[in-house]
Amino acid sequence: MTLETTSRFRGCLLGGAVGDALGAAVEFLSHEEIQARFGSEGIRDYAPAYGGLGRITDDTQMTLFTAEGLLRSHVRGCLRGITTQGSLVNSAYERWLYTQGERTQKATEQEWLDSGWLIKQPALHSRRAPGMTCLSALKQVRIYSDTAQNDSKGCGGVMRVAPVGLFAHVMGASHEMCFALGEEVCALTHGHVTGQLTGGVLAVMIQCLVAGDSMAQALAHAMRILERKSGCEETMQALKQACELAESDTAPQVAVVMLGLGWIAEEALAMSVYCALTARDFRSAIQIAVNHDGDSDSTGAITGNLLGAQWGEEAIPADWLEPLELREVIGEVAQDLHDCARWELYTDGGGKDERWVWEKYPGY
Repeated sequence: MTLETTSRFRGCLLGGAVGDALGAAVEFLSHEEIQARFGSEGIRDYAPAYGGLGRITDDTQMTLFTAEGLLRSHVRGCLRGITTQGSLVNSAYERWLYTQGERTQKATEQEWLDSGWLIKQPALHSRRAPGMTCLSALKQVRIYSDTAQNDSKGCGGVMRVAPVGLFAHVMGASHEMCFALGEEVCALTHGHVTGQLTGGVLAVMIQCLVAGDSMAQALAHAMRILERKSGCEETMQALKQACELAESDTAPQVAVVMLGLGWIAEEALAMSVYCALTARDFRSAIQIAVNHDGDSDSTGAITGNLLGAQWGEEAIPADWLEPLELREVIGEVAQDLHDCARWELYTDGGGKDERWVWEKYPGY
């Protein structure tokens, strides 16, 4: 793989975290309140949130644990000969839940909860306004194959699914397989079909963007799969509206409001896709993505995932990237996703990477 692909992987996760951090300070403010606090143009740079500047929220926390689950599933498959991606991601979400001071209904051994590298990052052990749907769904888990027994289509699934697209790319999965895995990951916490299909769309878009497709091409690939799915109407309508607005003369600040608030999945996806389709540069697109009445950190995060995958890490403003909380950890996870297919891991032993990889991403 080329250096450009490395930059796209890192850009995807770091860009999402930057968008998340910019939106963190205004997530629960109305647009009028944002303007009253930051001026008529709204928030333009990091503002204090969760005790500092550049602090991430639950969106990036859960994105990192999504990546961890996928990496553990790969390690398990290589060394044990069998794996289940959804179950290993659910196991990773159990560890995220543990960082939030909560537990599932599983009698999970403490050794497993404490295993691996990611859980040992102290900054992740902090509650950053976690979504109630994610918390309640995960607290009900009894076995890792459990899926959500609710009817939620909140954006808490789609906002964390970008690593699926990166993983699918490096593993050479088809777009259809990538879409299905995006749905499966969202279904762990969100039972409504729209809360799942939106995850499939974003995963495929990320997969296409890191392969070099344009934003419009990536969206077209994802929508061709989406239109064949049962229950696709809400997501299709939201994305079509985003495309129509992107081709119109509507002012961006007006267009984003027309697409919704972002608390529900199809709105968050459509608002982010609109911002990505019309982006002149990373900074202005993220600023548009977070300045509205709704779920600013999630729309900022998804927009950042998309543009980072398209333009690479170099497109992210340095003054946003440098103070970003957990920057090194996020970059390392992205690098591991990029490199994992080349790790030397064999079922019969003898692979030179087995010891350190197993310690970092154990796939019991």
